[in-house]
Amino acid sequence: MKKKKEFKYIYGPVPSWRLGRSLGVDLVSGIKVCPFDCTYCQLGKTADHSMKRRLFNTTRSIVKELQALPPLKADYITLSGTGEPTLALNLGKVIKEIKSRYKYPLAVLTNSTLLSDDRVRKELAPADLVIAKIDAVNDETLAMINRPVEGLFFEDIFKGIKLFKKESPNKLALQIMFVRKNKRYAPLLAKLAKNIGPVEVQINTPLRHCPEKPLLPEELFKIKQLFAPLKAYSVYDKARYRTKPISTEKTKMRRP
Repeated sequence: MKKKKEFKYIYGPVPSWRLGRSLGVDLVSGIKVCPFDCTYCQLGKTADHSMKRRLFNTTRSIVKELQALPPLKADYITLSGTGEPTLALNLGKVIKEIKSRYKYPLAVLTNSTLLSDDRVRKELAPADLVIAKIDAVNDETLAMINRPVEGLFFEDIFKGIKLFKKESPNKLALQIMFVRKNKRYAPLLAKLAKNIGPVEVQINTPLRHCPEKPLLPEELFKIKQLFAPLKAYSVYDKARYRTKPISTEKTKMRRP
């Protein structure tokens, strides 16, 4: 009997409310490494709270796994997983390899912490869609919700998002996670979003297991109205495809 291929860096496809059938590529693929330790993170506490860029896994090993994939249906290849993808030094190389080899559009989910770095924005530019997180309106709310690494400030994150929007105007989407702690800041977050001018705003609340309670559909509906005339939708608005992951175990590591 032929042994089933084990995938270390590739997971899914997962049913994404934002991206349809999303085939995940995890550039970090190990312990959770992130400049944030968000109160709502489905992966739990950040093991390595860091902003230092490094090589976690070689481009060759990631491409080799992509080449070994069985036939599957996907709407996007998405850089995400167990850590912040922009921390990977080979981010740009992996994006170029994927774009040159596969017909699927490429999305990157980022917490925006490294968008103030010119090199990171340049590496992200070839992606089809960059979904950047913003949950806070100042350093106080950043500390309350996202719990950043020491020395990371809201103004730097906001500046980075604005710069990426200016340099890649048709590729930036915003993702905002609403919990009880930042619900009252929804009008200010809407004002910030309008100042940025993304192609769309994805309004989320934690529906997977985590310490934070989700907001109700009617609460998110009212919040969504604040973002008009921007294109905005919430996690409650979108139906999800049924998908069969290539490895249930590896997928659950990233999507509990």
